[in-house]
Amino acid sequence: MSLVLKNVSKKFGSKVAVNDISLTLDKPGVYGLLGTNGAGKTTTIRMLLGIIKKDKGEITWNGKEVDRRYVNFGYLPEERGVYPKTVIMNQLLYFAELKGMKKAEAEKSINHWAKVLKVEEYLNMNPEKLSKGNQQKIQFMTAIIHDPELIVLDEPFSGLDPVNTELVKNVIIDLVKHKKYIIMSAHQMSTIEEFCSEILIMNRGKAVIQGNLKEIKDSYDANRVEIDVNKDITNIINDLGLEIEIEKNNQYKIKIDNEKVAHKLLNRVIEEKIEVNKFEIQKPTLNDIFIEKVGA
Repeated sequence: MSLVLKNVSKKFGSKVAVNDISLTLDKPGVYGLLGTNGAGKTTTIRMLLGIIKKDKGEITWNGKEVDRRYVNFGYLPEERGVYPKTVIMNQLLYFAELKGMKKAEAEKSINHWAKVLKVEEYLNMNPEKLSKGNQQKIQFMTAIIHDPELIVLDEPFSGLDPVNTELVKNVIIDLVKHKKYIIMSAHQMSTIEEFCSEILIMNRGKAVIQGNLKEIKDSYDANRVEIDVNKDITNIINDLGLEIEIEKNNQYKIKIDNEKVAHKLLNRVIEEKIEVNKFEIQKPTLNDIFIEKVGA
């Protein structure tokens, strides 16, 4: 199975929302789709789901043009999509039946995922009585109850506390183990780094960086060193003309221009017979790369 977008573009009037975007998902896993607000991510997602029509290019799933009548996709939009005054079980059944599920099959799937996501007690309530986090988990269920082949998750952790974030993360990991294809859009760069091996960063409708995340990061020079010592080394850092980014309990994150400077720092620390608990030269984070590419 594979999803292919080739030279896809979309205009709204004179505004170019998506400009010649291409991407390929040819194996199960999580693909990161990133960009600032208004970069074209949601328009791209809606085109690949067949919700809106593209102006140019090709979008295919398993070699066939994407058509909402036959594709088995799941979609978690960024906007809240639950009906506040409709009993949760009823609307989950409705969404499942829209995807072609029989009632008995849908009920079995709903009860399974409600147990996994710890929302069983809410199934006979109206969503308006639930917290934002539990509403998000209900909405997440609508994207997966019909066992879709490809799942698009737009800000899947919005409104979730740390416990429920971990719960949903584990579900996503399990979906990948079951050979699902997932596109994830999120503003938390650490989340994208945790899940995604391939990424596409958009800015003003265009792809500004794309490919394997590790290879992208490896193409950059180191820009930080993290060092944990048993005493204050601020004077050494200042002598070398380095900038401390974070300092806490003799643990330092320091900005560097190159690895040689980091080794100079380490040598000075050792010369002064200071005990080193940790020394790590670091490449730019995805957050650094994102800001470099779209920060302007």
